[in-house]
Amino acid sequence: MTRFRRRRQPEPEAAPEDVRAELRSLTKEVARLNSHNFIRMHNSLPKVLAFNFARGLVFGLGSVLGASLLLSILAWFLSQVEFLPIIGEWATQIAQQIEAAMEAN
Repeated sequence: MTRFRRRRQPEPEAAPEDVRAELRSLTKEVARLNSHNFIRMHNSLPKVLAFNFARGLVFGLGSVLGASLLLSILAWFLSQVEFLPIIGEWATQIAQQIEAAMEAN
């Protein structure tokens, strides 16, 4: 079975005025994109390094705070469970240590 290929229709030639207008339009668009804050910031290595460092610090802080909050809620929830003696006692001890630490501060 042979495949038939469609012949490409020749594109009509654009008038020189249209090409110049398109080129001006593209030049304006490239200038607008180059003046964008994202591009200006990434043109400087110290700015990129500072931005990524700050982003890493915020991500790390958020991860630690979020994990602490989730673990404290989980420990509190498990301390409320009395029908599982091992887990209930362990969670109660954790809750007591957290309360003691909060009272000390």
